[in-house]
Amino acid sequence: MKIFLAGASGVIGRRLTPLLLGAGHQVAGMTRSAANARALEAAGVAAVVVDVFDADALKAAVMRAAPEIVIHQLTDLPQIFDEAQLAASYPRNARIRTEGTRNLIAAAKAVSAGRFIVQSIAFGYAAGAAPHTEADPFDLADGPRAVTVRGAAEMERQVLTSGLEAILLRYGFFYGPGAWTNEPHRKPPLHVDAAAHAAAIAVTRGQPGIYNIAEDDGMVSIAKARRELGFDPAFRLRI
Repeated sequence: MKIFLAGASGVIGRRLTPLLLGAGHQVAGMTRSAANARALEAAGVAAVVVDVFDADALKAAVMRAAPEIVIHQLTDLPQIFDEAQLAASYPRNARIRTEGTRNLIAAAKAVSAGRFIVQSIAFGYAAGAAPHTEADPFDLADGPRAVTVRGAAEMERQVLTSGLEAILLRYGFFYGPGAWTNEPHRKPPLHVDAAAHAAAIAVTRGQPGIYNIAEDDGMVSIAKARRELGFDPAFRLRI
């Protein structure tokens, strides 16, 4: 299949591209950096340099790529864990999830993409009995993660009402290559390779809807993802 991967040079994008290419897909990888574009080309990806906030340029780029599937893995977070940098990044990241997602949806609809796969969060649930299922509500009240959770909730609303065949992957806290830590540090944890694995299998498996993607530690239920996607939280890349 022809796939447009937004966020191809990000933490998950870098682990996802070899899975997509290995499965025989043609991948157009979006990045904002010319340097990252060269690395993508070297890996066998058709690099696309465009800013998600430039709606016209994004639409034109997606139309040139003519994908059957669009995968949204865009974030704007610091490369190292620093509390001040992280706090400053929350509004930027929320803007990607609201305005950026709106632009990407419009571009996907312009080419009649068959499926729209999106990175969301599994750590935004309101207090209540665990493990949380996908039907449980997000905590939209004021708090340290309010900007993040509200941004994710608005992104999900846009995607679920877009008319696209949407798959929302609610990811846990990342660890592994390229993440802030190589070991689980917050609940629910998720290795970056397992996150990439979930996006790769969602290309051809699963009914439209929401899936918790995390390790089975009692915080969130991943039964639906195991059953319908064939998700395996122990998956690791062999590279």
